[in-house]
Amino acid sequence: MDLCHEVLQTKRRLEQSKLSYIEILQEEVKKSQDLLLIQKHQESRKGDEDSEEGVGGPQPSVSKSRGQASFYNVPYAIPKYLVAPSNLGGVPITMGMAVELRNILFGSTFHIFNFEWKKSHFKFREPYSELSYALEAERGGSRAIQMVVQANIIKYLLFTRNNVMENTNLQRLCEISQKDQEKSLASALTDILWAAGECQQAIICLVTNDSYFSPNKDYKTDNFTERIQLFTFQDKEDTWKFIYGNIQCFKDEGSHGVILFLYSLIFSRTIDRLKEDLDFTTPHLLTLSLGNFVCRQALLNLMMTGKASPNVFNGNLLYDDQGNQLPHPLRGVLTRCDVGYLHWNRDQLEQDRLPRVGSMLKTPKLPIWLCNINGTYSVLFSTNCSLLSDWKMEHLFELYFYNGQPSQKKTVVLTIDTHSHHWEEGHHEGEVDIEKRFPSVEMTIRTKWEGAAIDWNGTVPFF
Repeated sequence: MDLCHEVLQTKRRLEQSKLSYIEILQEEVKKSQDLLLIQKHQESRKGDEDSEEGVGGPQPSVSKSRGQASFYNVPYAIPKYLVAPSNLGGVPITMGMAVELRNILFGSTFHIFNFEWKKSHFKFREPYSELSYALEAERGGSRAIQMVVQANIIKYLLFTRNNVMENTNLQRLCEISQKDQEKSLASALTDILWAAGECQQAIICLVTNDSYFSPNKDYKTDNFTERIQLFTFQDKEDTWKFIYGNIQCFKDEGSHGVILFLYSLIFSRTIDRLKEDLDFTTPHLLTLSLGNFVCRQALLNLMMTGKASPNVFNGNLLYDDQGNQLPHPLRGVLTRCDVGYLHWNRDQLEQDRLPRVGSMLKTPKLPIWLCNINGTYSVLFSTNCSLLSDWKMEHLFELYFYNGQPSQKKTVVLTIDTHSHHWEEGHHEGEVDIEKRFPSVEMTIRTKWEGAAIDWNGTVPFF
């Protein structure tokens, strides 16, 4: 038991240290072999190991539902201050709810989120900086969710903060305080969840210490989903207050904040409504790509429009290209929303599979777009709220671009000229790879403003 005592002492030292969450994980993972030996001595462990992701190392936590000590894998353990008290008043998740949640997300109860997803949260850049409005979003499956939330943060800061709907400038986004960051995040999450609940209710998920149902052979536990409580609100202001009061559960390191928001989104929409939203092409919201789960278009549309329609064209499609009636309609976007969507992908262009985004998404109510550029998500926006309502504004204007990458140090300013076509000069007939001459960001913008000339104003073009 000397080894057991030594490792437990190490754990106590780490808990009292000022190391970051990730640093603690790295140190603990190195000791995984020793820690696994300790696990053999814990009678309460019932084979909940996440063998799929190769982690080790227990961290004690009390599970009242079992009446025994339960040990959670350190790399996925949530800091104690981010765990909600079990008596806060929410409704505990049931096995049936968890099964439906897994199926609508993955199409299976045996898939769980990997470490990349579990470490994802809504992390702002430094307050009072050029990018103080911006979330930091690493590459990965959760990035799409972070960037939709980013678009809604920009909406709040530019156009809805203090109920001001007027032309503004980029300075309105810069040099904001941590408190302003938290308010804008709470507003962005509230807007998305409230729209998903058809402006009637929103459901917020928080994680507690308790596990609310026992392991089952037909369900793979993750020591997270089983500890969820659901809080229902019928008033939007109450929803905002609750999210703001628990904002650390979505934005702090180790919070699993993106997953908590995703769970809240699904329960706000309800499983029944989601099944009605989807069509036969999209049975669930995530898909496996290159070993990681990524968001399907239906999930993006749910966050942007409040409805999980699987396609980007306008309306529902009843007939195929030959005029034959489809056995089941393909569901598209029915209404304009605040945040739009633009799509460009060089590989899909070469294969003639580039989706044709309809005007409902291309022309949103506000000049903010989520951009899917070669499978990577970014945000494009204007500070002029009249850009899309006054055609004269679209002759010469500025757009701002943020890609979420830590390497981007300032907002990119692009000048768009829709009357000049000098960008087409030198184009040779038969030249297939237009990407050799024009960055993908420019091609994305031209899906909305065809033929526009784009000036990067000194920034070296990327993408």
